[in-house]
Amino acid sequence: MASSATAQAPSAPRAPRAGIRLPGVGAGLGRGVVLIYLSIFVLLPLAALTDQSLSSGLGEFWHQVSSDQAVRSLRITVEASLLVVLINAIFGTIIAWLLVRDQFPGKAVVNAIIDLPFALPTIVASLILIQLWGNNSPVGVNISLTFWAIVVALMFVTLPFVVRAVQPLLIEMDREMEEAAASLGASGATIFRRIIFPNLLPGLAAGVALAFARALGEFGSVLLFAGGLPDTQVSSVFIRTQVENGNNTGAAAVSMVLLLAALVMLILVGLVQRWGSRHERSTGAGAGTAGVTVMPMSGNEPSPPSPPEDERE
Repeated sequence: MASSATAQAPSAPRAPRAGIRLPGVGAGLGRGVVLIYLSIFVLLPLAALTDQSLSSGLGEFWHQVSSDQAVRSLRITVEASLLVVLINAIFGTIIAWLLVRDQFPGKAVVNAIIDLPFALPTIVASLILIQLWGNNSPVGVNISLTFWAIVVALMFVTLPFVVRAVQPLLIEMDREMEEAAASLGASGATIFRRIIFPNLLPGLAAGVALAFARALGEFGSVLLFAGGLPDTQVSSVFIRTQVENGNNTGAAAVSMVLLLAALVMLILVGLVQRWGSRHERSTGAGAGTAGVTVMPMSGNEPSPPSPPEDERE
């Protein structure tokens, strides 16, 4: 009988096969094509920029990036970018929440408008912002050629990064955990703080980092709206001014500073995503919502499970 049961037992599932490769492209050829492509369009331009910035030595490089105009433009860029990502982190999360959890008229239109800054040329965005918030503003508010013009322009072009990073996490989130926490007496604020926000944090951090990297190098949307005055000159506009004045070394030096800052942000994105993957695996190790029942959500420790009936007898 045992041998018969063993013979009828289903065999262990086969290990998944390796991913399907592109037709006619082997592993070595595929890696070579990727390396050549990246070398031509990414690595070689970066190498040329590095060579140009250091062509006159480290002393000249430091002189260019530490000049009063360069420092002022970098300070304005960083301050505006930090303020923008802070605002977009809050309102981007709210917008993503409404798009996923709520139903309202025009939801599809709002969802499509979120991606408009991706498709719209940034110089066109600058013209739109001038018409809305410039000298001929229909609402009587003129912020053109000010620091707030930089903030508004950067908010316009970076909002989709946060929304599109948070939205998929909200869609995939298990709502049974929220319902279980609510049944234990947790308030809405506690549920958001203890359950929802930790799951959103990796995507939110990645979206904020990408938005910050984009804001550092934004050019078109601030060119006309904020102008190139000393108090509103961001680093990208300063770089263009240096090129027009024939100071290619100075332009390359400031560009290297922006490039290094963007690389640091991208590295942080990778680290946050790796942390998020480990956090998801650790929180998903338990079955069902067992991890929620042991967490005191309402300030009271959960009662221990009842013993089986045979032990009580």
